[in-house]
Amino acid sequence: MSNIVMNASVSVDGFIADTNDDPGPLFEWLVSGEVPLDDSGALNVSQVSYDYIRPYWDEIAVTIVGRHVFDLTDGWDGTPPSGVEHVVVVTHRPAPEGWNDEAPFHFVGSVEEAVATAQELAGDRVIEVAAGDVGGQLFAAGFVSEVRMDVAPVVFGSGKRYFGSVDVQQLLEDPDVVIQGTRVLHTRYRVRR
Repeated sequence: MSNIVMNASVSVDGFIADTNDDPGPLFEWLVSGEVPLDDSGALNVSQVSYDYIRPYWDEIAVTIVGRHVFDLTDGWDGTPPSGVEHVVVVTHRPAPEGWNDEAPFHFVGSVEEAVATAQELAGDRVIEVAAGDVGGQLFAAGFVSEVRMDVAPVVFGSGKRYFGSVDVQQLLEDPDVVIQGTRVLHTRYRVRR
């Protein structure tokens, strides 16, 4: 079965965006280095961040997002981000009018259906779930096995929470990765079962 990983850049106080969905300085680390992270030419990170992030990105087969993230990104113009093969979108609405049905995006009505679809598509490769409301729902339901945070040195005070509106206590193991990059602290926690 695939490993389901919740991942995002996050402020020190636990937010993935401000109240207007602006991530602001959370992504500064993605443009503060000299090493290209992908072929876009837009993402350049420190060597230590590249050594941590690039192998992880190469393991991801499917990303699960909510409709809000899909709409904010304009569905990445039908091309999954960061070399991911498929995107599963949790939504109660159909695909946008005029959406290319050939694009590797799958619209489902629940987090349970998202996990089933993602597992079928991913095989034994990694399934990533975006932090926020849908990620928090998957976390609360016990689907997430690993939490990755790219902690940016900023305090938002309010905004969109990393774990969404999750109302459940869950213990994590001690971090098994803590790596300092430029403008970021990469951390990884296994979910205690």
